Amino acid sequence: MQTALVSQAPNVMPAPSSAVVVRDAQSRGGQYLTFSLQGEIYGLDILQVREIIEYTKPTKVPMMPDFVHGVINLRGNVVPVIDLTQRFGRQPTEIRKRTCIVILEVANEMEQQALGILVDGVNAVLDLADDQIEPSPSFGTGLPQDFILGMARWEEGFIILLDVSRVLSVEDMAAISARA
Repeated sequence: MQTALVSQAPNVMPAPSSAVVVRDAQSRGGQYLTFSLQGEIYGLDILQVREIIEYTKPTKVPMMPDFVHGVINLRGNVVPVIDLTQRFGRQPTEIRKRTCIVILEVANEMEQQALGILVDGVNAVLDLADDQIEPSPSFGTGLPQDFILGMARWEEGFIILLDVSRVLSVEDMAAISARA
């Protein structure tokens, strides 16, 4: 297993390529960006991560769902920023020194859309083998089961691997894009 720490400088981690690659449904092993949210560790498939940027206060947009923190200007593009803790039905993320925005590429019906997620802090990029990833549990995570790709065994606990396509569904994101 390799662990590569990610620094907190703006734009520190470019995506592997501009094209988003989807893993084989049977194979879940690979590299995952891990981050923390309210004391829990989560992971995202690194192939969906474009970059990590320092927290910038987004511009609020009226009539958006509560979990939409606002929008930012990222090199001339309007990028919605989602507060994952609110998306999970919890209290809003408290902005701290390590708070950052992870920019993802999310598949829309016709194109890839950049979308930011607000996280408490980025931890590392981990190489996870298939045998380290268990199916999503049917209880106990406090999240809808379809949001979870699996649970990765790591050191003393588990990392909740998120299914970005479910957490940030096409229908929700299309509605947000139409309003932004």
